[in-house]
Amino acid sequence: MILSRLVNLIRGKLSQWMKSRERRDPAAVYEAAIGECQRQYFRLREAAASILYMRNKLARQLDDARSELQNTGEQLELAVDRGDDEAALFLIGRKDRVAEDVERIKVEMGALTREAEAAKHNLTAFQSEIQRLRDEKARNLVRLANAEARLKLQNAIAGLTPDADIAALEGVREYVERAVASLANELESGDASLDARLGRLHTEQASQAARAQLDEMKRSRRIPIPLLLPVEVELAH
Repeated sequence: MILSRLVNLIRGKLSQWMKSRERRDPAAVYEAAIGECQRQYFRLREAAASILYMRNKLARQLDDARSELQNTGEQLELAVDRGDDEAALFLIGRKDRVAEDVERIKVEMGALTREAEAAKHNLTAFQSEIQRLRDEKARNLVRLANAEARLKLQNAIAGLTPDADIAALEGVREYVERAVASLANELESGDASLDARLGRLHTEQASQAARAQLDEMKRSRRIPIPLLLPVEVELAH
């Protein structure tokens, strides 16, 4: 019982550590997923090649069996015409065995043909999945870079006044946490729009910075209002 709990605890810690590392390096996570899809694709391609080889081999066996069946039938007719009952009986048995082989080979070829078609479909699906992951990787890494650039911009805007630094600190912390959580959710599900959420966070942060400067202006009354209007307009955007 204690050992099992310890194992579960270690597994949980390792899982948390792995998730933390993955979020720090999303490009590596995408590359690992793409690499795994490629490995599965190559294994499937090798299996499909084996199926095609066996199907071609059975096709040759079927041709040989059909040829033998035809020759046996001709020999049987000749033995019957000559009244050689012993040879005729032997040839009848061989003809039946060859006919069974022909039917068996046809059934096996049908099964291999269906498996080959399924393998071909799966190969196409893997190729599409690999390309989809590559496109998703490129798209999300660009969006991540944009999010990080916007975060730097917000930090710069929040640093325009000393008081705004203090007032915006908690907002920046909240913004970082929400941006990271939103990004992780975007990479896992792809359902929500990261740009839309970051746009709303951008507006909220700009509003907080503007409010902080307005409060400072009301307290100090030392800086003329027209001089700060352009900054306030820029922050509003």
